[in-house]
Amino acid sequence: MTFTRCIALALGAAALATSAMSQQFPDHTLRFVVGYPPGQNVDMMARAFADAMGKELGQNIIVDNKPGANGILGAQTVKTAKADGYTLLFGTSGQLAINQSLYKKLPYDTLKDFLAVGIAGTAPLVLVANPGFAPKNVQELLAYVKAHPGKVDFGSGGSGITAHLAMELFQEASGVKLNHIPYKGSPAAMNDLMGGQIPLMMEPLPSVLPYVRAGKLKALAITSPRRNPSLPDVPTVAEQLQKDFDVAAWSGIVVPAGTPAPVVARLSEAFRKAGHSPAVQQMLASSGLEFPTMSTPQFQAFMEAEVKKWARAVQQSGAQVD
Repeated sequence: MTFTRCIALALGAAALATSAMSQQFPDHTLRFVVGYPPGQNVDMMARAFADAMGKELGQNIIVDNKPGANGILGAQTVKTAKADGYTLLFGTSGQLAINQSLYKKLPYDTLKDFLAVGIAGTAPLVLVANPGFAPKNVQELLAYVKAHPGKVDFGSGGSGITAHLAMELFQEASGVKLNHIPYKGSPAAMNDLMGGQIPLMMEPLPSVLPYVRAGKLKALAITSPRRNPSLPDVPTVAEQLQKDFDVAAWSGIVVPAGTPAPVVARLSEAFRKAGHSPAVQQMLASSGLEFPTMSTPQFQAFMEAEVKKWARAVQQSGAQVD
């Protein structure tokens, strides 16, 4: 038997084995790895999707929290897992887009080490102010900043996080310069915002929605291209600046590179159906989140665009982590 013939037979056998595995998939419990502690928004989303998607697949999906290093530990866990579809990363825009430029020595590459399965939800950010801060919208804010150059601060939960970098993109789009005050976590910054120690922040909608509704914070703008049903009276940044502006925090699931295409397709179909289930839809709506309709290739292209977008914000901010 020729060498070429041997190679062809080996490849054929491997293809048949992969096909058989895919047809049987899944035949045991799956795992969603979450790189953050229990109780955070992404963890609650993962648990809702795990229940609904498990029903579609006919297998349990457990949520495995691996907090540490801004989500890096969780992502690395999935990168090194067997590429068989049983270990998935329920990741965030921070892990899969921002970290790529923020960390000099990131132990994974989003676009090389993972394959997209589906996007779980997007959350626009809200530009919020202390109720005592004079501006009521973006136009008034820009005028105020120009009248008080170098004197207007904004807070965030830390240098390089989504909320900080979103404000960098806002400054780029609006042409104003604000002073960044980083805190050790968003709760500390939010406390100072409501206490009047800082005037401004930009935070994901689920985090600020209860405070805006209670009158403890004032919403000046929202970063989605369209107004959000949870805050229908709050205009978008885009409509106030009269230019394109679309910034969101998001979550989605990916699998290790090399996972067979039929397995990815099976996961993607179950994920899409889970996202439209009443329980998941109710969870998303209660937090002001949206479940975008994206195919797997569209989500892959979206991640590529997000890596580029946040790289620009990281470069502009000067934030860098060794």
